[in-house]
Amino acid sequence: MKVFLVIIFAILGVALSAIILMQEGKHEGLGALGGMADSYWSKNRGRSVEGALEKITKIGAALFFLVVLVLDIIW
Repeated sequence: MKVFLVIIFAILGVALSAIILMQEGKHEGLGALGGMADSYWSKNRGRSVEGALEKITKIGAALFFLVVLVLDIIW
């Protein structure tokens, strides 16, 4: 069980690193303070590739921490 969880831990770590590096930076800058950052792409981000990457990152991070907690308990 430990070996399986360590393998999953390593795979999730590499996958999260790759997914985070594939995401674009936030380019709003100071325009976000004045509300000028609202555009078609920001309103429909959930249906774009960037939105999918954000969702996958959140799910992957949750799984990563769950595996870490389980490994800490059984180690």
